Amino acid sequence: MTPNSQVRMRKGSAHTAAQPGRLGLHPAGTTAHACRGMTSIRARPGLTSAMLGSRAAGFARGLQAVALAWLPGWRGRSFALARAAGAPHSGDLQPPACPEPRGRQLSLSAAAVVDSAPRPLQPYLRLMRLDKPIGTWLLYLPCTWSIGLAAEPGCFPDWYMLSLFGTGAILMRGAGCTINDMWDQDYDKKVTRTANRPIAAGDISTFRSFVFLGGQLTLALGVLLCLNYYSIALGAGSLLLVITYPLMKRITYWPQLALGLTFNWGALLGWSAIKGSCDPSVCLPLYFSGVMWTLIYDTIYAHQDKRDDVLIGLKSTALRFGENTKPWLSGFSVAMLGALSLVGVNSGQTAPYYAALGAVGAHLTHQIYTLDIHRPEDCWNKFISNRTLGLIVFLGIVLGNLWKEKKTDKTKKSIGNKIEN
Repeated sequence: MTPNSQVRMRKGSAHTAAQPGRLGLHPAGTTAHACRGMTSIRARPGLTSAMLGSRAAGFARGLQAVALAWLPGWRGRSFALARAAGAPHSGDLQPPACPEPRGRQLSLSAAAVVDSAPRPLQPYLRLMRLDKPIGTWLLYLPCTWSIGLAAEPGCFPDWYMLSLFGTGAILMRGAGCTINDMWDQDYDKKVTRTANRPIAAGDISTFRSFVFLGGQLTLALGVLLCLNYYSIALGAGSLLLVITYPLMKRITYWPQLALGLTFNWGALLGWSAIKGSCDPSVCLPLYFSGVMWTLIYDTIYAHQDKRDDVLIGLKSTALRFGENTKPWLSGFSVAMLGALSLVGVNSGQTAPYYAALGAVGAHLTHQIYTLDIHRPEDCWNKFISNRTLGLIVFLGIVLGNLWKEKKTDKTKKSIGNKIEN
């Protein structure tokens, strides 16, 4: 064999050793094949160096590094590519023996539940805002306050009524959002945050949304008919507010007030559903406190869209208050706490209730003091934190009502002892 033929054979061997198929990169190859290819190359560094020399060995290491970098599941791409570029390294990078399959992560968030629903159903669920349940909570919580206050001393709230009003809150909030999106579809298309709403995006036609609205209102009527006649009439009276409040942003800088009158109707309805009628000394200050609360959280919410609102000609308290938003919100907070205190006095509430009001005051103070009205993400975070505030009020009502029984038992014992003596 001549020297030239030996050189040709060595070149052929080098070409064969560096073929992509041998490295496990052939299109028909598998990950296991790739792993075996890498192992075989690492197992024979001396043979490769002897056949290729220093330059060929470096080229082979570069191909090995690139192959490792693109193996499925391999997380060391940057280090492998650094080695391909000739960067100093310590030790060989080891690919995983076999890639671990990653299952779909389960999530119980409302958005995840909506995303997992059948695709034709998803636009309707988003039209109801089931993927953003904070609005349902803010509608439901005043109902829980009223039901809790109407409970007998020493007793928990009526669980059946709480579940019934919870169902009604989901349906009526969905109906309200449907009405709002039907009225505002032309405006929603011009606002980045709302352009993907189902009607504005064309996922649901106006006719289908109208039919869907009828279905929601029919189910809500079924819930309402489970209450007494006084409450049925009272609940029906809120329908006018539900239909008209989306229009208020076109004609007044106080649409948040109209929303407050609508969203807190449950403060009247919950008491009447338990007691048979409203007690003005309790229900009216409770309703007023809820309206003040809505002015707080919805003004914060409106600051997210103030730039778009100016461009398309919509109004809000965020635009009305401007840089004076915090003083206004502070005034609403004082009015809310004062009304809740009056509710406590008129309903004979006890220490846990007033402790909860102290916590509510601290929450509002922190919320307003740290608010940055020029950062939409901060406005959103402050807005959704109001669910916690509402739950604090409800917890204070429940504990305060349970505390009454303890005081009543002591009173009964003391009266009994006096009679015996």
